Amino acid sequence: MKKYQWLFLVIIAGCVAKPREKPAALPPNIIYIIADDLGYGDLGCYGQKKISTPNIDRLAEEGMLFTQHYSGSTVCAPSRSVLMTGQHTGRTAIRGNREVRPEGQYPLPDSTYTLAEMLGKAGYVTGAFGKWGLGYPSSEGDPLDQGFDTFYGYNCQRYGHHYYPWHLWHDRDSIVLHENSGKNKRQYAPSLIHEQTLQFMEENKDRPFFLFRPTIIPHAELAAPEENMNKYRGKFGAEEPYTGYDEGPEYRNGPYESQPEPHTAFAAMVDLMDQQVGQIMYKLEELGIAHRTIIIFTSDNGPHREGGADPDFFNSNGPLKGYKRDLYEGGIRVPMIVRWPGQVNAGSRTDHVSAFWDVFPTLAELTGQSSPAYINGTSFLPTLLGKSADQKQHEYLYWEFHEKGGRLAARMGNWKAVKYNVLRDPNAPVELYNLAEDEAEQNNVAGMNPDVVLAMEEIFASARMPSPVFTFQEATYLDSK
Repeated sequence: MKKYQWLFLVIIAGCVAKPREKPAALPPNIIYIIADDLGYGDLGCYGQKKISTPNIDRLAEEGMLFTQHYSGSTVCAPSRSVLMTGQHTGRTAIRGNREVRPEGQYPLPDSTYTLAEMLGKAGYVTGAFGKWGLGYPSSEGDPLDQGFDTFYGYNCQRYGHHYYPWHLWHDRDSIVLHENSGKNKRQYAPSLIHEQTLQFMEENKDRPFFLFRPTIIPHAELAAPEENMNKYRGKFGAEEPYTGYDEGPEYRNGPYESQPEPHTAFAAMVDLMDQQVGQIMYKLEELGIAHRTIIIFTSDNGPHREGGADPDFFNSNGPLKGYKRDLYEGGIRVPMIVRWPGQVNAGSRTDHVSAFWDVFPTLAELTGQSSPAYINGTSFLPTLLGKSADQKQHEYLYWEFHEKGGRLAARMGNWKAVKYNVLRDPNAPVELYNLAEDEAEQNNVAGMNPDVVLAMEEIFASARMPSPVFTFQEATYLDSK
């Protein structure tokens, strides 16, 4: 009997013993997907009627949709530089699409502290899959020298014009795509990049990762696999073919190839991008990590009109005025959706005014890191968590564009100022719009609001810091995007 009493006491002692401490929870994975030249109106959840985007729409249904989010610039490289540095185009290192032949763009300086470096410091594995454009191979701007542990895709924006390229980059190795030799089109680069994306997720499912996914879709040239083309073929009536560059020394070296069905191809590309987003979402669920993963989806600038693209046909800029290379709303206001299960309210929307340079401080706050004092961004984490009362607002937003005669824009509250041809005419007039009443920027009210115009001129004069490279003189470098 005493034997059983002793056993009973052992069992009771085991029940009341101090429970073993649980291991610390992993910080959330971060997936940042940036489309290339996708307009504000190109997604179903933003009003698109002709192209189906069910997976991205599902992101919006399960997360938060931003109605007033802005890209870093109106073209590619400076927009990505703004994202990586948390500084607007008057401060960030790369302020234009300056080429370095034979392959690549002007590099981010080695001294740059990037978003990827900040997250690496926080313990994240970092991977970039898609298009880089911030430093030619082996330069100081190479993604592996700017905080990424691995990279797969296009280093060069100009080569990123082509969907069946002759090579891609994997870390520091140039991977020759033999099946695309000559004029062959057997290896569709976005599909190859997507395979590497999913593999990165599998390999790092047990530790926090930052997945930067700058897809080249739907940038020109317009090209998609036949299975995607067939889904839309014949739905848009008679098509006007685009005649491009199909032979000669610059073939697949920048100029776009011909496309007999440009409307079909554009729709097919957006459709494929949506499928790939869906596959990323499914992979998270398959790996059991969807509950601790943040997905952010956006675009680098407004819709393009190149290679046969027809944004007016698709209403790609929605209610907004302007296109890529404009600093009107259509050139810089972009979709942004954030899904974070258990943290961001499903089906929520916000009109909080935010921009690419806010992503750095947002992710820094989220991961417990400090942001450099010199950045221009403001964390929108309170907005994501439904704490709008704690959300800090921008005093102003600022953009500059060095081509097309030089362009400036600023937003202060609901006021939006645009100034064109400033390199040719420093005294060019300011256009002023009240976005609360005139989202489409149709009514210039500068003459009725001289005090606001003066305040905007002061922003234009003070927001910019000089750059020895991007001097804001008439651009002589090629716009390779």
